[in-house]
Amino acid sequence: MESFSSHRASLSTISVFVVLLVNLRLSSAGDCPADGRTWVLSAGSCYHFVHGEEDKLKSYSFEGAQSFCQGFELVTIQSKEENDFILNYSPEVWKGNTNVWLGMYYDTNSDELKWFGEQALSYTNWESGSDAPSDLVPVETCVALHSSTGKWEKVSCVDEVENGVICETSQSESCPTEPSVVLSVLVVLSVVAVMAISTVIWFLHQKRNPGSSVFTPFEYHPAMGAASGDRAALVPAEDTA
Repeated sequence: MESFSSHRASLSTISVFVVLLVNLRLSSAGDCPADGRTWVLSAGSCYHFVHGEEDKLKSYSFEGAQSFCQGFELVTIQSKEENDFILNYSPEVWKGNTNVWLGMYYDTNSDELKWFGEQALSYTNWESGSDAPSDLVPVETCVALHSSTGKWEKVSCVDEVENGVICETSQSESCPTEPSVVLSVLVVLSVVAVMAISTVIWFLHQKRNPGSSVFTPFEYHPAMGAASGDRAALVPAEDTA
């Protein structure tokens, strides 16, 4: 019986651990917005690649691209690793070469390009010749990334249209979300699995020890001085006689 009790205690510990583990996974899954769109988590940021209809020409102005993000910003790229992530993931969404709007603008106070959110350009990947004189009006200068090369090009925010939009938000700044239905089901299934294993072990224990019972630790002991069952049964018989 002690062995069976130890098995049950171990299973209880495992079940608690599994539930806690899945709950932690539920919490981390809620770090990206749950707004009905597909968000991809990478290196602490959430990305939404705007899907266009297949085999149809897609074109978005800079303002139109911003409106797709619905409260979030266009993608900003802070490192080579992030640039490579955009480059490698783009074929999963779009066919052929795509020019992606970057969340960059010309700051008239500093006379230089900056990311939205006022971050400076700590990393750049300009295509060759980007330093040459340009006919673009500075305040109307935006930047697009070419998915085929990963290089950046200065383009007009007003006159140009591009066919790729990526929205980005920090994992820590994402909207509060409800737990995923799939992960909630995993929690239920984990508990059911632990209960099923407990039942199988109990059945095997009973089969191996037919006379044992899970209730054997609880035995009935009559109170001192109380009449035994046999004697209590004789009293009515004597009274009847």
